[in-house]
Amino acid sequence: MFPFSLQQCFLSVSVIMGVCFCFKLVEGGCSRNPVIFNMGDSNSDTGGIYSGLGIVMQPPEGRAFFHTFAGRLCDGRLILDFLCENLSTNYLTPYLESLGPNFTNGANFAISGSKTLPKYEPFSLGVQSRQFFRFQARSIELTSKGFKGLVGEEDFKNALYMIDIGQNDLVGPFSYLPFPQAIEKIPTFIAEVKFAILSIYQHGGKKFWIHSTGPLGCLPQQLATTSKNGSDIDQYGCLQSRNDGAREFNKQLKALCEELRDEIKDVTIVYVDIFSIKYDLVANSTLYGFENPLMACCGYGGPPYNFDPKFQCTAPGSNVCEDGSKYISWDGVHYTEAANAFVASRILSTDYSTPPLKFDFFCNP
Repeated sequence: MFPFSLQQCFLSVSVIMGVCFCFKLVEGGCSRNPVIFNMGDSNSDTGGIYSGLGIVMQPPEGRAFFHTFAGRLCDGRLILDFLCENLSTNYLTPYLESLGPNFTNGANFAISGSKTLPKYEPFSLGVQSRQFFRFQARSIELTSKGFKGLVGEEDFKNALYMIDIGQNDLVGPFSYLPFPQAIEKIPTFIAEVKFAILSIYQHGGKKFWIHSTGPLGCLPQQLATTSKNGSDIDQYGCLQSRNDGAREFNKQLKALCEELRDEIKDVTIVYVDIFSIKYDLVANSTLYGFENPLMACCGYGGPPYNFDPKFQCTAPGSNVCEDGSKYISWDGVHYTEAANAFVASRILSTDYSTPPLKFDFFCNP
């Protein structure tokens, strides 16, 4: 299924001051076919932007693993890809893929640029949810008529429903509103996540995996495009106010998960603290074998951030680092494959999950 066997140590080994560090995976396994449905933005978009909008990115996108553009805004695999590898299942096919799709292990509804609001704007979380409901109804209908290679009714009940969204919702308000007013918008974003979870539950979903948003203030894009003063820069060079906004979003998202666990007794909702994983990666980048934690590998303008909003990573004259495995940021917004591998390894440890369940809990009775 994959070009290598997934072992406990993978992707990158760094020797620092004579000490060997490796990113360790907790090996997963399923007693039944794992089925996953994912909703989100570019952090988990495995090709929706390509299939749905026809947007094709030029090299060096995808250079680290696929060796061509594979629908991902990354030099290789995303966190979601590594989680699928951990289960020894295929990478999730975008829902909008019309040619040769493989939906036997679920579908990916994530689209780059997606937000929770506006509610009916493509491809908001609400739109992705409604796409799923159509996919579910159509799959069950066709399966009952003898069609093969689709998700059956029982599979929908046993599936894992992943949501990874919120970053784009925060970027907008923080770009034009004072901090207090931007924070006031967060409950409306959380309300959309709640509505999505409850709607999926009403359609039979009972196992949810919810990712918090990452440290927005550590993205080269935010650092390069935001007017800042010394008092807003933390000890690692990140924008304190942006990270405080992300923390508040995550605080409310975690509270929502706790609320729903109390209200709905027959569901499992796992909240994963992605912020802490990624912030630790930035704070201790040298320890983990990374360099220039706040600079994009592929961008324009050079140090300190190598990001210019007028030039994409693939634009003529862009600066591309030689070794992406040494960088956390790929293009100023998205992480490199190496950084995604690190994050995936931490997710699989269960140390950042509430409750601390293994990722394969949903596919083992």
